[in-house]
Amino acid sequence: MLNQLTYSLPKELEKTVQTTFDEWRKENKIARVWAKDATVWTNDDEAKWLGWLDIVERESKDLQKYLDFAADAREFPDIVLLGMGGSSLGPEVFSITFGAKNFHILDSTVPAQIKTLESRIDLAKTLFIVASKSGSTLEPNVFKQYFFERVSETVGRENAGKQFVAITDPNSKMQQVAERDNFRNIFFGDPKIGGRFSVLSVFGMIPAAAMGIDVEDFYRRTDEMVAACRNENPLENPGAILGTILGVCQTSGRDKLTIFTAPEIHDAGAWLEQLIAESTGKSDISIIPVDREAIQSPENYGDDRVFAYLKLKDSEENESVAELEKSGHPVVRIKLADVMNLGQEFFRWEYATAVAGSIMQINPFNQPDVEAAKIEAKKLTEEYEKTGEFPAEQPFFENDGIKLFTDEKNAAELDEHLDGEKSLANYLKAHLNRIEKDDYFALLAYVEMNPKNETLAQKIRHSVLSAKKSATCLGFGPRFLHSTGQAYKGGASNGVFLQITSDDAADLPVPDQKYTFGAVKTAQARGDFQVLLDRKRRALRVHLGKDVKAGLEKLASLI
Repeated sequence: MLNQLTYSLPKELEKTVQTTFDEWRKENKIARVWAKDATVWTNDDEAKWLGWLDIVERESKDLQKYLDFAADAREFPDIVLLGMGGSSLGPEVFSITFGAKNFHILDSTVPAQIKTLESRIDLAKTLFIVASKSGSTLEPNVFKQYFFERVSETVGRENAGKQFVAITDPNSKMQQVAERDNFRNIFFGDPKIGGRFSVLSVFGMIPAAAMGIDVEDFYRRTDEMVAACRNENPLENPGAILGTILGVCQTSGRDKLTIFTAPEIHDAGAWLEQLIAESTGKSDISIIPVDREAIQSPENYGDDRVFAYLKLKDSEENESVAELEKSGHPVVRIKLADVMNLGQEFFRWEYATAVAGSIMQINPFNQPDVEAAKIEAKKLTEEYEKTGEFPAEQPFFENDGIKLFTDEKNAAELDEHLDGEKSLANYLKAHLNRIEKDDYFALLAYVEMNPKNETLAQKIRHSVLSAKKSATCLGFGPRFLHSTGQAYKGGASNGVFLQITSDDAADLPVPDQKYTFGAVKTAQARGDFQVLLDRKRRALRVHLGKDVKAGLEKLASLI
């Protein structure tokens, strides 16, 4: 059964959407997408990245590997996926949605997060899945080094490889590592699929198989959406309908896609964030996805929003969504038959993102500004390896163990906005007073992602939402660097950023390296912040002490 999509748009938007449907039909664009014609977009390298279009068909002919791996994985009480971005967010949706309690995901270099995970597993009885398309991404490599060393200490180096599996593209550095260390298995991805479009390939489905999900049934259901998205009439193509709405909304000034989900599928928003932000946030334009923001009364939203509401057929209805529709806001409703139909939404949104990118006249398959942050982080890491410390930095304000950092331009602007004496509260107020109409606020927290910290970060975010009525985003670092970070740096300059960093109560060494996980996290945070400043973003960094919870509580109360 195909998931249902309905939508409600203001008259002017509806008119533009219908005009765009007509253009797509006249120019035969849907057939050209399936023909992998790069001129649908910018005629750059788009044709190289369209392997996701037929991956369901190809993988459906190779199901035995999933059946075999599912049986193999049952031998292990716990399974840990080591990955980032496209390699971790899809599996995270599966694990949370399907309640896979023994499946853990590590996508953070914060030492406390690594120690928390390690405390939950028996190293001698855990299967580790190292997922990295390129095989050169820093985080999966250092995660592998750490846990391979820890398992070797427990069961012997000659046996450690039996507890490791790799998912990577052919001829990658990770393949070489896996072969050298005698990994239990290596599963190969398709180099013609980018990370954020890879959930329906082995990068999503091997973890799904490990969780006991029926991959054959999942693909069979997903294929219904793939077939529907081949329809060359945009009015009858569920991916083209959604993509046209998103693209037209963005070009009409509604560039904040606010995602509401039923509780049963709430983590789908985290996957959507990466797909949309990393694909559309470039060339100084963007669709900013807003996930897990509390729903407001219709009058509290500006005309910069479009809303998507995803629910299961049997989920309780969210009446606030109906109020948004009645008030004239653009709303897309998607109803899934059940959780096994999630694959239909993975494909629909991938296709829709490609369509929206065409309407926005961008290449939706590259991520130039993700690389910029990696380069800055690498510079800092190399400095740390040489000297054992990072280049000195000077806060422009410090009080009660909390330090504030930014560049001279931002510091001067904050002084201009200062209302009263120089204090932590007044500087925070000055920074947040820089939020203007149609801006968004993003809280970027380089701290352990746990329920307590998440609750406090959400409290900060919703204080800003309540006061400013502007769209708000929350990302935990470094995972958001492989997700929304692209749009924050490469998209439109309508974001106001508050980065939070902290000292580590305890650090962990990275085996065979001169740096620690704490050093990696610090380099990533500082590199991320530097690129925001280089892009002339309105950005402020708040550095807490070692007591993160106390620091966040103080920050929340001040804001």
